[in-house]
Amino acid sequence: MLMPILQIHSEDMPAYAIVCGDPARAEKISRKLEQARELAFSREYRTFVGLYEGVEMAVVSHGVGSPGAAVCFEELIRAGVTTLIRVGTAGSYTADYPAGSLIVSTAAVRSDGLTRQLVPDGFPAVADIGVTQALIEAAQEKGNADAATAAGKVGVGITVTLDAFFTGVEEIPHRKYKQAGALAAEMEIAALYIVSTLRGARAGAIVAIDGFADSDLAAEYDPHTDAVAHAVEHEMNAALRALAALARQDQA
Repeated sequence: MLMPILQIHSEDMPAYAIVCGDPARAEKISRKLEQARELAFSREYRTFVGLYEGVEMAVVSHGVGSPGAAVCFEELIRAGVTTLIRVGTAGSYTADYPAGSLIVSTAAVRSDGLTRQLVPDGFPAVADIGVTQALIEAAQEKGNADAATAAGKVGVGITVTLDAFFTGVEEIPHRKYKQAGALAAEMEIAALYIVSTLRGARAGAIVAIDGFADSDLAAEYDPHTDAVAHAVEHEMNAALRALAALARQDQA
């Protein structure tokens, strides 16, 4: 069956997928797979499949923001994907996790508009506990963790999903989220967790910190530093290892 927006066929899709915002990042992750091949590149959605440690998996880009990303998640699950891991970047809420750190998201504050149209306001956006544990273990593996934490640390906790990237006349309540204990802000994780919960899939997420969420973006934001590049590289490796480990657990 053809998925009309991603332009992929369900018979080509494995049960395991890594999702990311940037189509170029999807291509970069696919180079870590054996026998990788590109299935489609439709709009912001670029899809690859291949093998990692003998496990067949997909790598798919979902673009920026919850509405478009949710379309990707919905069609992947309809095509047969049962386990999804998001890799991406986020802005930190604390100096404990500077640029170059990694955060494994256990849950997401739903400060987006998309999920409010899917579930009631009080419904939580939470990661699958098994996927989360696999990500933590993979991120902390010796070798991978040593390089990933060169500029920061591996944190575990709540992230915030927002729609706005730049500020307007309304203040984004970063300070409140920080005071409440959230670790970082990004733009898609809540959608991933809600869609996966609604459709019976399991999901988790790991993000590389590329700056501080409540800083003056025009003056301070620079996601192209060496520290961020190293963190992105190692979050990709952690996601691949975690997905392969989950597949082996399922097969056992």
